[in-house]
Amino acid sequence: MISLEQLLRVPRVDADHSFDISPDGATVAFSWNITGRWELYTLAIDRSTGPQLLSPGTGSRFNPKFSPLNPKTIACVVDFDGAESFHLLLIDLSNCSTLDLTPGDTLQPGFAWSPDGSQLAFISNRSGCFDVYTLTLSTGLEHLVCSLGHPAWDVSWSPDGYWLAVIVESNAQDNGIYLVPTIGGEAVALTGNEQPLNAKEPCWSPDGKKLAFCATCRDFSNIGVLDLDSGQLNWLTDNEDDKSSPTWDAKGEQLTYIHSRGTTNRLLVQILHRDARTFVLDIGIHANPCFTPDNQHLLVIFENPQNPPDLWILSLETGLFQPLTNSLPAEIDKNNLPNPAEISYPGLAAAGEGDLQIPALIYNAQSASSSAAAVINIHGGPNWHYSQSWNPFMAHLASRGWVVLAPNYRGSTGYGQKWQNANYRDMGGCDTRDVSAGAHYLIREGLADPARIAITGRSHGGYLTMTCLTQYPELWAAGSGEVPFFNMFTSHAASREDLQHWNIETMGDPVEFESLWRERSPYFFLERVRAPIQILCGGLDPRCPAVDSIAAHEKLLLLEKSVDFLLYPNEGHTFLDFENILDAETQRVEFLARALDKL
Repeated sequence: MISLEQLLRVPRVDADHSFDISPDGATVAFSWNITGRWELYTLAIDRSTGPQLLSPGTGSRFNPKFSPLNPKTIACVVDFDGAESFHLLLIDLSNCSTLDLTPGDTLQPGFAWSPDGSQLAFISNRSGCFDVYTLTLSTGLEHLVCSLGHPAWDVSWSPDGYWLAVIVESNAQDNGIYLVPTIGGEAVALTGNEQPLNAKEPCWSPDGKKLAFCATCRDFSNIGVLDLDSGQLNWLTDNEDDKSSPTWDAKGEQLTYIHSRGTTNRLLVQILHRDARTFVLDIGIHANPCFTPDNQHLLVIFENPQNPPDLWILSLETGLFQPLTNSLPAEIDKNNLPNPAEISYPGLAAAGEGDLQIPALIYNAQSASSSAAAVINIHGGPNWHYSQSWNPFMAHLASRGWVVLAPNYRGSTGYGQKWQNANYRDMGGCDTRDVSAGAHYLIREGLADPARIAITGRSHGGYLTMTCLTQYPELWAAGSGEVPFFNMFTSHAASREDLQHWNIETMGDPVEFESLWRERSPYFFLERVRAPIQILCGGLDPRCPAVDSIAAHEKLLLLEKSVDFLLYPNEGHTFLDFENILDAETQRVEFLARALDKL
């Protein structure tokens, strides 16, 4: 068995946000938790010097971005308490001073420098909706640039200084890109065939005349390029599978992007209107590719089940990758870390749905038997999916000899827009059936003992843990939900405005669709639970508020159900304090072990 604590202590480079290359091309800045805290580091790209810790301080720091004209100035965001109330920091590398530019605000982590480095664009919900503002650094003056009525998620400033490309949450689970003049004027939505595009990840060409982005085209996400002078939109890609993360080279002649298929992806570099070159470090996940200013190399984050996320540099001339960071400690032999297999299994289709195959990852299937213990681990989001990535929790479960099944249920990304949108007005319905079908699959194939199958998940995965326990109670030996929600009404009422917008877009207005919201809230059906249940929650969670878990715990006690309850008062949705992470995951594993290893 591989120690859970040892795996959890393995650091990783932050791949959820971004790293940045200095304007002189000499240095990369990134967020790393090698000390157990998320802090900023710089590293010489030529590896002449090792990683240097920047201006340590309170909170967790992410998304560093160099000033376009000054390699000694970096802006970043900081989360002081895990509540996702990000602040915008300015760090002067010459004297290691730090200035909080937005005290009292709640920001999205996305922001952008103006091309001359005199201003920053950021996204704040000070008005009750996440709107876009600019801040002039010399005067401290702020200006509301756009308020689109929908929550904004990220912003990118054009190289000529005229436009902001703003990503907003639009209808259903779609996003949209709006071009907003910085001097004022009407925001223009990005369209295709005279319809707003489901688009994100805008990236300006160096001359500001073209905008690359990814958008839904033929059910999958593809790379489009808009010529701002002519208004012409061209699709760089149009085949199946998702493409994402377009980034221009310094000359504006070629793009790099990610091509994803199922649970793996690869890097592509493409000169416009020519064939693309493909680069693969290994089976796994490449993220956030970026050209160096000399166009000779790409920097990318790579991870797989045997390697935590690290920075790598790719020579475009030789095709060889070399590591810039090395997070895996020498005492851990990566060859002992388990690899999952990519499979699919039959779903529990409702009337009219036809035959369904649910994509998934599975650990230990080859050595399993009808007496084996199994855990179904459900991902959050739901707009996310399990991939061949670093996952210390699942690696530990598999090292115990348990079969681990990780389904990519309907509502997951990675399998086309139709699959992702299949849970529209059906959250807690089709996704619950898809997860529960995994237990039927394990039993039918002789991979697990029907009396020794547990279920667990985090966030939306915690919610689905509870819907599975209430809708299919006969299947489970135990269920553990980490930062779950139970009651859609109370969880919605206590959530942040942008999260409420997503709830309404996905499940309808809670008054108009009251019966649906009630039917899909496991809180109202907790008397059906048969198995021991565990709830872990964060007191500062803005996404799945703790008040909801507290109420469910109290009701389970009144129903005389077997329930473990752990509240971490100073944590948000994503736990940041390592000791709390270690305690929560240890408690989760021990709870599962009590149920699965008792026979």
